[in-house]
Amino acid sequence: MRLGLALGYWGRGPDPRHLDLALEAERLGYDSVWTAEAWGSDAFTPLTWIAARTTRIRLGTAVAQMAARTPTATAMHALTLDHLSGGRLLLGLGLSGPQVVEGWYGRPFPRSPLTATREYVGIVRQVLRREAPVRLDGRFHPLPYDGPDGTGLGKPLKSITHPLRPGIPVLLGAEGPKNIAQTARIADGWLPLYWSPLRTGVYEASLKGAPDGFVVAPMARASVCADVAEGLLPVKAMLGFYIGGMGHARRNFHADLMARMGFEEEARRIQDLFAEGRREEAVLAVPDAFADEISLVGPRERIAERLQAWRAGPVTDLLVTAPDPHTLRVLAELNS
Repeated sequence: MRLGLALGYWGRGPDPRHLDLALEAERLGYDSVWTAEAWGSDAFTPLTWIAARTTRIRLGTAVAQMAARTPTATAMHALTLDHLSGGRLLLGLGLSGPQVVEGWYGRPFPRSPLTATREYVGIVRQVLRREAPVRLDGRFHPLPYDGPDGTGLGKPLKSITHPLRPGIPVLLGAEGPKNIAQTARIADGWLPLYWSPLRTGVYEASLKGAPDGFVVAPMARASVCADVAEGLLPVKAMLGFYIGGMGHARRNFHADLMARMGFEEEARRIQDLFAEGRREEAVLAVPDAFADEISLVGPRERIAERLQAWRAGPVTDLLVTAPDPHTLRVLAELNS
C-alpha cells in the first residue's frame, strides 16, 4: 500500500504549511501529494507550485470539479501540468453535487450523472490520446457544439500540444454504488471520500469488475496523539460539515453514503441539526465510532495496529490528511 499526502483546498487563504509538508512527504518516500477544490482555491495552481519545488512525488487532483471546466479545458490543464512536472500528474475528477454545481458554477446539475461523467472522461481521453480531432455526439458535452443557439461553425479540433503521456491516469471521486461500478469500468482508479476497512463489503459488488491495477485511494485523517477523543474532533468537524452542509436535505450524497455504511439515523440527525443552524451540535452528533473507522488517530501503537486493517483490504494508496511532519514520519515508518 502506497502512501499519499492529501492537502485538500485552502480556507481563508494559502496554508503556509502545505509546501513544507509536501517536501517532507517526498523526502520520506510518499508516492503522491494531492490538492482539491470546493468554491475557493482551485486544484491545479497549488499543485503546479508544488511541482516546481519537487522532483519525484506524483501530483494528484482530489478532486478537480467537472462543472468548473469543460472536459477539453481540463485536458489542457492536465497535459500542461504533466509536461511541466515530467509526467507526474494523476488526474482526479469529481462531479460534485447540485448545491455546488448550480449554486457556484451556475450550471444545471446533470439529470443523468453517470452519462455526464462518462462523456466527460471520454473527451478527456480523446484529447490526451490525440489520435484524431475530438468528436462526441453527447447529451451533455457535444463536440462540436451543435445546439440551437450556436452558429453552426464549430469544427472538430485536435490538440496543438502533443501530450507527454497519452495515458495520464484518470481517477474518479464516486460515492453511489452505480457511480462506483462505472468508475471501475471507465477510469484508472477510484477516490473514495470515506473508507472504513471494517466495512469493505459496502463496496464489494461495485468494484467486482475492476481491472488489474485499478487504484483504490481513499483519504483518511491521520494524527499521532495521546488523546483519541481529541484527535477525532477534526474528523468529526469535517464530517459534520460535509454531511450537514455539503448538499441539500433531499439530496446529499455524503449523508447517503454514511447511511449505507450503517449510520443512517445519525446521518439524518446531523443534517437536521446543521439545517437548524446548530452546527456545533451537528459536529458533536457525529458518532465517535464512525469518525474512528475512517481515520488513523491516537498513539503510535494504536495506529500501527489499525493500519493493518487498511493494508489487508483492496486499498492500493492511502491518502493521509496529516497536520504535522511527525505524523507523516510515523506513518512512513509503520508502512515500510
